[in-house]
Amino acid sequence: MKGMGMKTVVMASVIVAMALTTVGPVAAQDKPGFKDTPMLPGGQWHVHDADRPAPIVVAPATTPGGPPADAVVLFDGRSLDAWKPDRIAWPIANGALTIPSRAKSGGENNLVSKQSFGDVQMHLEFRSPNPPTKSSQDRGNSGIWFMQRYELQILDGSQNPTYADGTVGAVYGWKPPLVNAARRPGEWQTYDIVFEHPRFAADGSLLRPAYVTALLNGVLVQNHQAMLGTTIWRKVASYIAHADAAPIQLQDHDSPVSFRNIWVRPLTEAAIAQDLKKDGK
Repeated sequence: MKGMGMKTVVMASVIVAMALTTVGPVAAQDKPGFKDTPMLPGGQWHVHDADRPAPIVVAPATTPGGPPADAVVLFDGRSLDAWKPDRIAWPIANGALTIPSRAKSGGENNLVSKQSFGDVQMHLEFRSPNPPTKSSQDRGNSGIWFMQRYELQILDGSQNPTYADGTVGAVYGWKPPLVNAARRPGEWQTYDIVFEHPRFAADGSLLRPAYVTALLNGVLVQNHQAMLGTTIWRKVASYIAHADAAPIQLQDHDSPVSFRNIWVRPLTEAAIAQDLKKDGK
């Protein structure tokens, strides 16, 4: 250490010693937790178990309502590449797509996702036409059909009397929304939804129904609501066995409803496994 005074050598030694004493505890916290705590139900993990896997990191959206890093973007305001219409393309303008009139399309013209999904988290924004025309079910009517079977209703719900199980936020033909959280026509509205697909036995019998949780404009309107089966008008829905994944469909009900910012996150079985053992045994 030529050229260094005694005081400098002593100070350097102290710094090295302090660094070594700090490394130990930090390294010991690479897997913080405990192994001497009681076992949680199921007998796999202790309370605060150090060996329990950490959650996968998913970057959230940079703007509220935007798609997180693991989302499948179905419509970003520019392209309908993720969809196929029954008849003609839904036009895009100013970052939104709008249902064309049936007079122009020639008949019912639903929009169907090219990709199939099972359990999903979904975000979607919609706008009822303004000024409103007609009334009840003929006013701002559309719907989100998960697996092309199970409908969560879209309707102009602002000062528009209709039957309760057919208003916006309803599981159509079954459960009215918990509250009416509709905005006025012409205003953008948001749906945030968790859909859990039904489970069937090998013989086609139902093991577990579909469930839906939905927030309309940030307000809970369906809370883990069991669904009766395939949506049908003026009849009680029932289940027919089908595959674990199928397309999502946006309904054409001959009303110029607009949509934007549509994305989904496919969910793993772990997202609903707490119910599978109880309902699907």
